[in-house]
Amino acid sequence: MQLEEAIFNRRSVREYTADAIDDATVKRLIAAAVQAPNAINEQPWTFTVVRDRRVLDQLSRAAKLHMLATTSPQEIEVFRSELEAPQFEIFYHAPALIVISGRSAGPWVTEDCALAAENLMLAAYAEQLGTCWIGFISTLRRGRLLSAFPRLGFPSLQLSLEDHSMRLRLSVVRTQRFAGWDEEPFEARGSPSRKIGQARGERRRETNARPF
Repeated sequence: MQLEEAIFNRRSVREYTADAIDDATVKRLIAAAVQAPNAINEQPWTFTVVRDRRVLDQLSRAAKLHMLATTSPQEIEVFRSELEAPQFEIFYHAPALIVISGRSAGPWVTEDCALAAENLMLAAYAEQLGTCWIGFISTLRRGRLLSAFPRLGFPSLQLSLEDHSMRLRLSVVRTQRFAGWDEEPFEARGSPSRKIGQARGERRRETNARPF
């Protein structure tokens, strides 16, 4: 698979089959993850693969309580009914969760782990697996900085490849000139560029966006 195909076609998946993922596949994904760039080559990450259904359910309950307790009322209100529902499982019953954590606190640990997670998710797409980032917590727990939580599994539905060119049209490219910085619209492939002011007024939230 070409890298560009994975970058443009990867989607966040929230419905999975119950099919297990074999150890060899998980090892290939982690091997791809650790190729990520990282500050001064410290490679500060640890990967914890969670498959036990009881543990996943336990983590889901703890995560929902954490979000309800720590997120502002204004931000949490739209998700409150889901988070308070006992039957709602925050990992959407994915058969595996990969916790990417830092071995210790540091100025770039979160960024390093996030880069590793992106590598892992692109590699998963190449393996015909679905993933979804779970960014519900970034705090010290038992001496480790928990930074990224990609869930992993086989999608139960055909992935929708709806047009995401709006993301490109709404991006801004700043180029340095001798007199300072100029802003130019980012021209999406096959799409006319937009005026900066017009693009800012057209920002919209994706319907499948979640903070977790």
